[in-house]
Amino acid sequence: MDAKIELNQSTQELLRCPVCESKLVLSDSQFRCVNATCKSVFPIVDGIPILINESSSVFSIADFVRKSNTFFKPASRMVKLLVHVMPDISRNFKANSNYEKFAKLLLADSQNPRVLVIGGSILGFGIQRILEVPAIELIEGDVSFGPRTRLIFDAHDIPLESNSMDGVIIQAVLEHVVDPHQCVEEIHRVLKERGLVYAETPFMQQVHGGRYDFTRFTHLGHRILFRNFEEISSGAVAGPATALAWLYRYFLLSFVRARALRSIVGGFVRLSAFWLKYLDYYFIDKPTAFDSASAFYFMGRKTNQPISPQHLIKLYRGAV
Repeated sequence: MDAKIELNQSTQELLRCPVCESKLVLSDSQFRCVNATCKSVFPIVDGIPILINESSSVFSIADFVRKSNTFFKPASRMVKLLVHVMPDISRNFKANSNYEKFAKLLLADSQNPRVLVIGGSILGFGIQRILEVPAIELIEGDVSFGPRTRLIFDAHDIPLESNSMDGVIIQAVLEHVVDPHQCVEEIHRVLKERGLVYAETPFMQQVHGGRYDFTRFTHLGHRILFRNFEEISSGAVAGPATALAWLYRYFLLSFVRARALRSIVGGFVRLSAFWLKYLDYYFIDKPTAFDSASAFYFMGRKTNQPISPQHLIKLYRGAV
């Protein structure tokens, strides 16, 4: 452990105790809560603050101090090779344009917007569009160490000051949290008034996080999750053809258990089914995609006027 923090000073000043939301101070290579009743202490590992509320998280601080695996299992060399050289069965059709729009909206509201990335240990697909805008500052946090992790925290208790963020990005994360509603409430809390959120969450996908995979959302289910946000846009990012490719992959994987054999099957699926995703060029914006998409996105602004259940039903855009 060391005291060299990967976060800049202005961001450090926004850090709050994930247990009681009180201010944190840096002392003896640790962050300490100033609340005399709380008195929580949080270590710093390789310059990364470990701000976990253990009472509401499936993770413990000790997991990160020991650097034990806390999320996905590290991929084998064979799997990494397959991922690198073989075509993928999935395709995100909207992220690039969505992030470009997100960046423009951020800059329209602030000259130097600050954006929290939840699940930011690695770059999400399309987020490169945000990185291309130097004026946007990213605070990248996760529940795992990675090349871009600057803060370890659990989204159930975001360790940041209320009304401090111009935007929040949460891409392919909400399926992996125990209580997505609480996480979205935390996103709402840390956003400034009229702050922006961008989320992508799966619908028709099989388990891909082992024991850390909990939830799926329909298009309307995703919308009601963000009930306290005014919708800017929403829809499918990966369509029914991608969902079919996922089903095909997991059907074949159901015949094998050994890790090496699963890697071979995964390679075969990539070679034999990669073409299916291109059918989504046709399906992605059609009503049928709202009933059978692989994943959905939501982009919205913080508001204090939640949508009603009656209004939610009117937002259905599917074909059934």
